[in-house]
Amino acid sequence: MTEAVSNHMGSLNVETFSAQERSAGSSPPRTCPMHQEGKQSAPPPQCPMHKASAAAPLAPKASSETPAHQERAYEFVECPMKAAKGNKGGMSDINPANMMPPPNQTPAEGQPFSLSVKREESTIPRAGAEQNWVYPSEQMFWNAMLRKGWRWNDGDIDQKDMKNIIKIHNQNNEMAWQEILRWEALHSKECPCGPSLVRFGGKSKELTPRARFRHWMGNELPFDRHDWIVNRCGKEVRYVIDYYDAGLASKHTILDVRPALDSVGAVWDRMRVAWFRWTSS
Repeated sequence: MTEAVSNHMGSLNVETFSAQERSAGSSPPRTCPMHQEGKQSAPPPQCPMHKASAAAPLAPKASSETPAHQERAYEFVECPMKAAKGNKGGMSDINPANMMPPPNQTPAEGQPFSLSVKREESTIPRAGAEQNWVYPSEQMFWNAMLRKGWRWNDGDIDQKDMKNIIKIHNQNNEMAWQEILRWEALHSKECPCGPSLVRFGGKSKELTPRARFRHWMGNELPFDRHDWIVNRCGKEVRYVIDYYDAGLASKHTILDVRPALDSVGAVWDRMRVAWFRWTSS
């Protein structure tokens, strides 16, 4: 169907596929990954799996695209206390897929109060997996802040504050993904299966040219920046997200989400949206 898309960038008509059309009306196109199973030919006889070996088989390695942060995430969604007891660590350090340390659910030394280890599932599809990304728990967030050099003092945040911090963190990510979906609606014909998130990382100390320009025009600088790498049916696309403080009068963060200007396609998308915004104003 054709849907009008509008946000701070303007409005335009794009062809989209509703959830009802995907789930009830018609099955996904045959080009989607789920129709490709069973079509692969058997490996040639000279491949290693056809040769007998006396050596003990090696344990399979996790995909480099699968974050250590997400490996046991669903255990903490279904039964957080049981999963926390079995959290022995042993995984690699900072993961390049999300720039996060291993899922440390152990209370820190001298921690003034207990924190939840329960994790919430997002609505963001994880590339290369059948599950969505899972947000960090309160305990993981606390440990991550300590790792970055923050130290708790009397009068700082308390248990209730940590619950609110997690809610705001998760809400901001959901809002960012919805903005990305609006951009990706421009490519609904070439990618009817929809996008998924490959990896992301924070770059709070690296201002974007757009943020610098806005600052020169008298606006505040963003308090954070993220780069998200999205899989568009086999093609990786980078999005830049600037986070602005909306002030005490608002409960929400202002997000400036757009494709990074690192490809001709991204430049064309930005030009199209700018044109639609100009002509519709």
